Amino acid sequence: MFLTQLLVLLLSAASCINCVELTQPASMVVTPGQLMSLTCKVSGYSVTDSSYCTDWIRQPAGKALEWIGEICGGGGTGYSDKLKSRFTVTRDTSSSTVTLRGQNMQTGDTAVYYCARRSQ
Repeated sequence: MFLTQLLVLLLSAASCINCVELTQPASMVVTPGQLMSLTCKVSGYSVTDSSYCTDWIRQPAGKALEWIGEICGGGGTGYSDKLKSRFTVTRDTSSSTVTLRGQNMQTGDTAVYYCARRSQ
């Protein structure tokens, strides 16, 4: 049974067309007051494609998702009013990466951070 499920999974992955993948680091620890930098590697679309924005969101344990900010294909950025003073989102078109930088990180910033593609 397990072998059949694995085979189906591998076949579906092998036949994927126009797949979008965003890859992030597994985990990191930041000391309070320090800087944080998280990089999201994008494949399956271009970070300069005006049809899309790449967003960063986070979810503290037991709490709702919280939108942090985004960078869109045209280069425009947007941020949560609550977080815009401490977070910036940038991109590197040559490496197809989108980076979230946070400053003066605090224990209240502990969360799972996600990057995600959004259609404009």
